[in-house]
Amino acid sequence: MKYETVIGLEVHIELATESKIFCSCSAKFGGEQNDHVCPACAGMPGMLPIVNKRVVDLGMTAGMMLNCHINRTTTFDKKSYYYPDLPNAYQTTQWFAPVAVNGTVEIETSKGKKNVRIKQIHMEEDAGKLVHDDWTNTTLVDFNRTSVPLIEIVSQPDLSSAEEVVAYLERLRSLLRFAKVSDCRMEQGSMRCDVNLSVRPEGSDKLGIRTEMKNMNSISAITRAIEYEVARHIDAIENGTEELVQETRRWDDVKGKSYAMRNKETAGDYRYFPDPNVMPVVIDDEWYDGIKATLPEFPEVKRARYIDQLGLGEYDADQLVESRAFCDCFEEAYAVCGNAKEVANYLISDCMNLLNKKQMTVDMLTLEGKSLGELINLVTEGKVSRPNAKKILAVMFENDINPAEYAEKEGFIVSNDTGKIEKVIAEAIASDPKAVADFKGGKEKALMALFGKCMKELKGNCDPQTLREMLIDAVNKQ
Repeated sequence: MKYETVIGLEVHIELATESKIFCSCSAKFGGEQNDHVCPACAGMPGMLPIVNKRVVDLGMTAGMMLNCHINRTTTFDKKSYYYPDLPNAYQTTQWFAPVAVNGTVEIETSKGKKNVRIKQIHMEEDAGKLVHDDWTNTTLVDFNRTSVPLIEIVSQPDLSSAEEVVAYLERLRSLLRFAKVSDCRMEQGSMRCDVNLSVRPEGSDKLGIRTEMKNMNSISAITRAIEYEVARHIDAIENGTEELVQETRRWDDVKGKSYAMRNKETAGDYRYFPDPNVMPVVIDDEWYDGIKATLPEFPEVKRARYIDQLGLGEYDADQLVESRAFCDCFEEAYAVCGNAKEVANYLISDCMNLLNKKQMTVDMLTLEGKSLGELINLVTEGKVSRPNAKKILAVMFENDINPAEYAEKEGFIVSNDTGKIEKVIAEAIASDPKAVADFKGGKEKALMALFGKCMKELKGNCDPQTLREMLIDAVNKQ
C-alpha cells in the first residue's frame, strides 16, 4: 500500500526587540545566567505586565509579509501548564484573537510551486531554560529567556515531505530576516519549530494518528526526524510493531531516533482564558498604514531588478538578496557610484571576508553604503589603488570615516610624481643588479621583483602601468 505524509508546523520566532514583551529587561541572546531578570518576568506576585509596542509592530510586519489578515483588535490569554522554567505556571499568549490569521506562503521544490496556508500568527512570551548538570545530578533554571517575545506561526497541515518542510522554513527565514522581524538563527534558538506529523493511505481524506516533535532547531535534524517518524508510522501500520498514539516526542539527533515524552495535550488541557492583566490592543488605521509603509521589497523582486535593470549576474544577485543589510548597503552605494558590479564585488568578497574574520553574520553588517560608494569612486577614478582601498575598507568597518579624507591623511592618494618614482626606481635597480641582468637576459619574471620593491616603497600609491613603463625604460638604459 502507498502512503502519504501530512505535516503541519508550529514555528517559533524570537523577535528582534531590545527588551522583553512585558517588561524592560534585555531580550538579547547570551549573558550570565539569570542576569536579564526582574520581578515581573520572574513571576513575583503583584507585578503587572505592560505590552511592548515594538512586539506588536513586528507581529503585524510578520503577518503582512506572510499575506495574513491583521486583526485590528488583538488580545492576550493565559495558557495554563506547570513546568519549572515557567515561573507564573501559565504562559501569556494569544488564543481567541491572535494578531494575524489566514495567510499563505509560496514554496518551490523539485515538484514545483505550492501554497502553504497559514492558520494564524500569535504573539507570546518564551519560557526559561532548564540546564541539566549530569555531574551533580541536578537541574538548574535560567530565567534570562523568560518573557522574551515570540511569534508562533501555525501552518495548516499542507506539507507532505521533508523537502517541502525545508523549503517552507527557508522561505519563512528569508522573508522574516528581510523584514528585520528576527535574525532567525536556529543555532541560537531564535527560530525553532514543532513538527506535527501523521501518515495515511494515499488518497484517503482521513487524518492518521498525529505525533508532535518539539523544539527542533536545525534543518538537518528536522529532515532526519521527519524521515524517521514516517518510517516508524508506516512500520506500525503495516507490521503492528507498536500502537500509534497521539503524543509529544523528543528527537535525539545523536541516536537518530525519537522518544515518547508525554501524551499530546489538547486545547482544553491548557484552560485558555483571557488575561485580565493585559488590555486588548486596538490597531487603528494610522498604526496599520505606518507598518505597511515599512514593508521591504520581497527578495525575489529585488533579485529580478538587480539582474534585469542593473545588469548583475545571477550569482551576485543571489548572494546579495540573502541579506537585507547587504541589499540596503548595495543600493546606497550604487546610488553614489553607479557601478553595480563593483559594489557587488566589494560586498560579496571583501566585506564578507571581514565579517567572517569578526565571526559576524551578513545581517550584522553596519557599513554605510554611501561611504562604500565614495570609496569605489576613489578606486575607479584612479585616486586610490585597490590594495589600499581594502585597507581603508577595514577601517570603515570599525569607524565612521570619510574615505577621501582618510586616504589623504594616511597618504593613500595615488601620486604620479615622476621625480619621486624615478628616485625609487633608481634605488631598486641599484639594490638588485642580478634582477636587472636577468631581465635584460630575457627573463620577464625578473622585472616583477623590481616592480614589487618599487610598489612597496611607494606604498601602492602609484599607477601600476605608469610605474611599469618607467621601470622598463630605466632598466633598458642600464
